[in-house]
Amino acid sequence: MPVFQAKNLSFCYHNSTHSVLQDVNFTIQPGEFILLCGQSGCGKTTLLRHLKHLIAPVGKMTGELLFEGEPIQTIKERRLVSDIGFVFQVPDDQIVCDRVFAEMAFGLENLGIPSDEIRRRVAEMASFFGIEHYFSQTIETLSGGQKQILNLASVMAMQPKVLILDEPTSQLDPISSSEFFAVLSRLNQELGLTIIITEHKLEEIYPLVDRVFLMEEGKFLVQDTPKAAASWIGKHQHNMRYALPTASRIYQQLDCPGEIPLTVKEGREMLGQLEVIKTIPLEKCPHPKQKPVLKVKEVCFRYEKNGSDVLHNLSLEVFPGELLSILGGNGAGKTTLLHLLCKMYRPYQGKIKLNGKDLAKLPQKEICQNHLAYLPQNPLMVFVKDTVKQDLLFLAETQKIDPKQIEQTIQAYSFFQDILPLMERNPMDLSGGELQRAAFLKILLLKPQVILLDEPTKGLDAFSKHDLSFILKELKQHGITILMVTHDIEFSAEYSDRCALLFNGEIVSTGTPKEFFSSNHFYTTAASKISKGRLEQAVTCQDVVEQCKK
Repeated sequence: MPVFQAKNLSFCYHNSTHSVLQDVNFTIQPGEFILLCGQSGCGKTTLLRHLKHLIAPVGKMTGELLFEGEPIQTIKERRLVSDIGFVFQVPDDQIVCDRVFAEMAFGLENLGIPSDEIRRRVAEMASFFGIEHYFSQTIETLSGGQKQILNLASVMAMQPKVLILDEPTSQLDPISSSEFFAVLSRLNQELGLTIIITEHKLEEIYPLVDRVFLMEEGKFLVQDTPKAAASWIGKHQHNMRYALPTASRIYQQLDCPGEIPLTVKEGREMLGQLEVIKTIPLEKCPHPKQKPVLKVKEVCFRYEKNGSDVLHNLSLEVFPGELLSILGGNGAGKTTLLHLLCKMYRPYQGKIKLNGKDLAKLPQKEICQNHLAYLPQNPLMVFVKDTVKQDLLFLAETQKIDPKQIEQTIQAYSFFQDILPLMERNPMDLSGGELQRAAFLKILLLKPQVILLDEPTKGLDAFSKHDLSFILKELKQHGITILMVTHDIEFSAEYSDRCALLFNGEIVSTGTPKEFFSSNHFYTTAASKISKGRLEQAVTCQDVVEQCKK
């Protein structure tokens, strides 16, 4: 019997006539590993929330959705809680307790499971997921990756039949993401767990799944194996080709013979059959003649007086019209650095200068007059009204912005085109990508000269990232400085002017993307791994394509 079955499933949100899901049909068998992918706003999250009926969005649903042969609306709440596990995009959104062991036991306690059984299950999950060493710690001490593993362990302690995950690695660094996907594969292979996941970062998850469901505007275009789906996407020149694993994109751009590769290993084997036709000249990091817009000198910061330094003797310069990416693992202090730069916190040692002026001595009003704007990691934080339209008009009123500029800005960039149908929606009902677009629009309306971005590609599909890159390029041409904290190493390699690695509270290396990623072995792009030892400074898909021929 299928775990899930949808028959002509359609849905539109409350007070909307637009169908987010349109006549969707699918069947998912026990033990399948399903990847649900598509551009931002195509209906992925809406569909997932229907599969966990307790968090289904408010609106009108037609058609049938069956769980183990029964209409999902008729299934008792206790069964839905225990049989269908759900892991959210933002780790903190799911955590309710202040300690790790309490969080793992919370769901079981609510189901009335006997205490001896709770202890047994919690101990088993802590051992399986390797979290014994922080089992007694407080939640606030955990990194993003540890929190997401904790969420997964807490859900699995309920012994669900199905695990649903909505972009679970969107806030994880590349190494934490790899570890998370490895755990999912193990759950599927060893326990026969049915897994349904949405992801925009397909590099590592794509080869692990049994079938790929490709969505577009609320409909399913493809339901097939990963290789068959990749071939279909390439043949039809679908926008999702930008999101395929690097090996697949190189294969399609060079029109290689044979079976399409999905992994780094398969990509290296393919590359061995190609001829190198040219090399990329060594790219050196330029030394700007201009004075830095932002200058951080030997800054130290800790959250507690007797605690350890989060940032220690950190020094950094950011120049006019530059896009500088700050990379590093979860918990390295990247977001903390941005908080210091916009004066949310103050360092206990060292200095920060904005346009040559000491930031500590500048009133907040003058910082705004210097046009520094910050887009936080959780873009929902920048919204204060019930609809997107109300929020934008409120910003225009309070900042004395002509309301016409809202529409002009939307029309000027393709990145914002999809916002128009969302104007009457509550920001909380938007997908991660839609929310990111709307929040970035608010930032641009302020016309800042310095922009601090915390994970700006989170929740964006590959095509939307491409659109975002055009905005960033245009902003740089106008002399606007951009400091970007990101885990998205592919985006950073493609579009940054410089990259810096933050480790153990300080900047340990900086360089151009080619310098930075070609010198790394693990913390680097898939293209660099595929070409290592054969091509020089090939850190993007395009770098590899330009140096090779069949």
